[in-house]
Amino acid sequence: MNVVLISTYDLGRQPFGLASPQAWLRRDGHSVRLLDLSFEKFSDDDVRNADLAAFYLPMHTATRLALPVIERVKRLNPKAKLVCYGLYAPLNADLLRALGVETILGGEFEADLAKIARGEPAQENSLARLQFLRPDRSGFREARAHFHHGGEVKPVAYTEASRGCKHLCRHCPIVPVYQGHFRIVQRDVVLDDIRQQIERGARHVTFGDPDFFNGPSHAMRIVRALHAEFPAVTYDVTIKIEHLLKHRDLLGALRETGCVLVTSAVESLDDRVLTKLEKNHTRRDFFEAVRLMHDADLTLQPTFIAFTPWTTSESYRDLLGAIAKSNLIHNVPSVQLALRLLITSRSRLLELDDVRVGAFDRKSLVYPWTHDDPQVDQLASRVFHSVDELQKQGRTRGQIFHEISHLAGLALDDFDLIPRAAIPYLDEPWYC
Repeated sequence: MNVVLISTYDLGRQPFGLASPQAWLRRDGHSVRLLDLSFEKFSDDDVRNADLAAFYLPMHTATRLALPVIERVKRLNPKAKLVCYGLYAPLNADLLRALGVETILGGEFEADLAKIARGEPAQENSLARLQFLRPDRSGFREARAHFHHGGEVKPVAYTEASRGCKHLCRHCPIVPVYQGHFRIVQRDVVLDDIRQQIERGARHVTFGDPDFFNGPSHAMRIVRALHAEFPAVTYDVTIKIEHLLKHRDLLGALRETGCVLVTSAVESLDDRVLTKLEKNHTRRDFFEAVRLMHDADLTLQPTFIAFTPWTTSESYRDLLGAIAKSNLIHNVPSVQLALRLLITSRSRLLELDDVRVGAFDRKSLVYPWTHDDPQVDQLASRVFHSVDELQKQGRTRGQIFHEISHLAGLALDDFDLIPRAAIPYLDEPWYC
């Protein structure tokens, strides 16, 4: 069977969600073509002879970009079987089926994608414990993702040591699919995947796990083995504030094994909002995590949902002030100060009585909402457009932060807005 695996957006990385199923499909003797539209233009010839076209939808942005491509593939090759897989496939199943997609796969998709290629029935949202294969990264163009630190620029390897999550944060798109479960990728598979990317020039590894400390023993065994084999290779991970506090004894080991950046989805510093989102940490916990990370000589990159139905002008100014006073201005990607809460299909946010939404928007793939205070919506719009314009102009995070603070009515002249070369960062800090 001729199979085309299609990705529309994955942060400039070589998608694990293409490399992993490619290994399963090629093991069964299928011909596989990878089409990563972040790096290459769509060509009609790529899909004219495909028997199966499968779209990888791990994020909201990737899904929106995929919709016109799905329609185009359907027109070019109406006989091809269309499949969508990844977190956002089941969240948008009705819309995707209306476009002609026959099968929707969420959760652990590799085995079921291989079944479909064999003409066998598949389970649409399997959480089966898989024995993974080493991802097949042949057919990729060179990834453009790079890690910047102290003037050094390193090509990035990307892998996943686990998928899903133990937690049930109300706004998270993982929750409707995994329902509080997580699944590991076997250690030897993860290390083999990293090894093959290092052989091709990677010098930094991004672990794409939703939370690296969902399984801390599994995670630490991997990074200790990685560091023993490649002591000069650095890495970054994503860890909840809750887990940074619970596993504070492991922070030193992270640093010793080459970790230089930890992303954490803080979302808000308003305890009322954190309770609504069921984040299971508090404002006070955040400041404790900042201290712990500083003591461990690890860089914390907090991410936020700056504008929610419960955000006030005062709480937004408080957020900016807290970031400045914690010396985190240069740690926070500017877009994080402009993001508006996305309420997707099947979101647990819809359970809340005070979340009032309009009809589902099939173009933006969210339930639209407006703030009770029009001034907050106006501020959100001004901040978003300002960040977008200033980033296009090449302004630094400090300069953008200063402009945002001005828009919010907060004077921050006393804080350090000069770029800090020591703050590590990845090329494209986007998380949805």
